[in-house]
Amino acid sequence: MIVTTRAMVLKELRQIRRDRRTLLILLFVPALFLLLYGYALNFDIRNIKLAVDDRDGTTASRELIAAFTNSGYFTYAGSVYGGPSLERMIDTNEARAALVIPANYSRDLARRTPVRIQVIVNGDNANTASAVVGYAGAIVAEAGAEMVARLAGAPGTTPQALVGFEPRVWYNPQLRSTLFLVPGLIAYITMITAVISTSLAVVREKERGTMEQIRMAPVSPLAFVLGKTVPYSVIAFVSAVLIVLVSMALFDLPQRGPWWLLFLAIGLFLIGAQGQGLLISTVASTQQVAFQLALLSSFLPTFILSGFIFPITSMPPAVQLITRVVPARYFVSALRSVVLKGAGIEVVWQSLVALVIFASVMLGLSALRLKREWR
Repeated sequence: MIVTTRAMVLKELRQIRRDRRTLLILLFVPALFLLLYGYALNFDIRNIKLAVDDRDGTTASRELIAAFTNSGYFTYAGSVYGGPSLERMIDTNEARAALVIPANYSRDLARRTPVRIQVIVNGDNANTASAVVGYAGAIVAEAGAEMVARLAGAPGTTPQALVGFEPRVWYNPQLRSTLFLVPGLIAYITMITAVISTSLAVVREKERGTMEQIRMAPVSPLAFVLGKTVPYSVIAFVSAVLIVLVSMALFDLPQRGPWWLLFLAIGLFLIGAQGQGLLISTVASTQQVAFQLALLSSFLPTFILSGFIFPITSMPPAVQLITRVVPARYFVSALRSVVLKGAGIEVVWQSLVALVIFASVMLGLSALRLKREWR
């Protein structure tokens, strides 16, 4: 038994050494995933984009702004003047929070009159919003403590109440985690089911031996791709809409934007996901390999690199660059904007364009791969 086991071990080692592709997968893919997702998995909330509505414009107000931007948690996203520009920056995710400093801020401080600082937070991500409220409260409290030190011993109003903090959370005032998680779950479930179902389409023809008959038939590669995509697209679209409706019925998910825009975002996302599945099916030789590749390319990126759970702004710049090729990132952003914020096409058009580009690339590569096999 020992001799036969030793012989089998030597045989497998020789095969692994000859199959360099498998050896590279076994050695380097786990290390690559560790590096990529080790940096991406970060619960720390950093680089929060902060818009500033400074209605005072004095040295004291600029000191308060500097306290926010120098804290390491906030980055300056720009100045806003009034409600419409502030709302636009938060709707388009140019800012995750806004600092509103009231007029006569410095004058009231000099008179030892209590002042309230308002911080508006985008509540579509409940975890991030809770952290932002906590950070802002701590910074304002520290600024108030500095005022106490400056005015210590001076007559008049007790300085402890000089600077107050008034947080306002938009779109999710109760900070319900359900409103944050459900849109991401919709993208997560839709992506996995669409990619896996379509990835088995072409491989099934290969395993059954019917691929040669299809090649001999008067069917172009593009027609074949569309023929394989359309049925699954219809089924997946109906499934995605049902998921949305069930989420609204069971989890009180709102629908504040136009329905046609929601359906458009779902349709574009599904076409791209199924194009990815078709591309996988042209590469894989068996349904088992296709299933594994589909799960690997859709499960982890959608869960970790889409902003579904972990905020993208807290990731290293290199990982943030990688997230730009993850379609779920744009779908989650569009979904939350339409469903929670009631945003229109003028807000989500960039995400929709990104989904169109991804779908075009995936379908184009699938057609090219099939055209090469057609010859």
